[in-house]
Amino acid sequence: MQVKTKWIQLNLSDGTQMSVFVAKSGNQGHFPGILILQEAFGVNEHIQSVAVRFAEQGYTAAAPELFHRTAPGFKGDYTNFEKVMPHVQALTLEGLKTDIQAVYSHLSSDPETNAEKIACIGFCMGGRASYIASSTVPIQAAISFYGGGIAPDLLDLAPQLNSPLLFFWGGLDQHIPPTQHRAVADALTAEKKEFVNVEFSNANHGFFCDARASYHKPSAEQAWALSLAFLKTHLQR
Repeated sequence: MQVKTKWIQLNLSDGTQMSVFVAKSGNQGHFPGILILQEAFGVNEHIQSVAVRFAEQGYTAAAPELFHRTAPGFKGDYTNFEKVMPHVQALTLEGLKTDIQAVYSHLSSDPETNAEKIACIGFCMGGRASYIASSTVPIQAAISFYGGGIAPDLLDLAPQLNSPLLFFWGGLDQHIPPTQHRAVADALTAEKKEFVNVEFSNANHGFFCDARASYHKPSAEQAWALSLAFLKTHLQR
C-alpha cells in the first residue's frame, strides 16, 4: 500500500507548538487513527517507521514530539541515556495530557480519519503516555510496551481509564520488575477494567525496537501480530 508522510505543526492550549509526524494511506478512504507515542529517544527513524507500518495497515498514524517544550526535533542516541534524561524529567502529567488531547483532536477532525475509531500505542516512556491517553481522551484501545512508572506512580488513574488496554513487558527487563506488572494488573482488576497482560520471558527492555541492542525479533514479531489483532477487535474493523 502506498503511504504518504508529512510533518505538521499543532498549536496547543498551553501556548506551545508541537511537531507531529503523520503517515497515512495514499488511497482514498475513511481510516481509523492511531497515536504513536515515542520512546525517550524522540520521533526518530524507528518511531517514524512504526507510523509507516500502521499506515500500511490502513491507519492514519500520528507521532507527536513529546519533547517539544525542551528540545524540538530531538533524536537521541540509544547508547547515551544520560543525554535524554533532562527531557524525560521535564515532562509533566498535565503537559502530556495537553499533547495527547491536541493529537487526538487533530485525528478526530481529519476528514480521512474515523473519529469513532482512534487508538494509541506507546513504547517505554510512550508506553506510560499510552496509559495516560486512555485516561485522558475517549480512545477505543490503548497499547503499552514496557511502560515504566505506571506502577506505582500512575495507578491512581486506573478508575479513569476508558478503553481496553494491552500491556507488553519483558521478562528480562531490570527497569520494570514483575512486581510492577502485577501492581498494574491488580489496580485494573480492582476497577474492573478490560486489559491483557503479556510478558515475553526472553525479552528485555526495548525489545520491539530493531535499532536497539535489546531487540528481540521473536518477541517483536509476536507483539506486532497481537497488537494488530487487539486493535482489530476493539476498533471493530
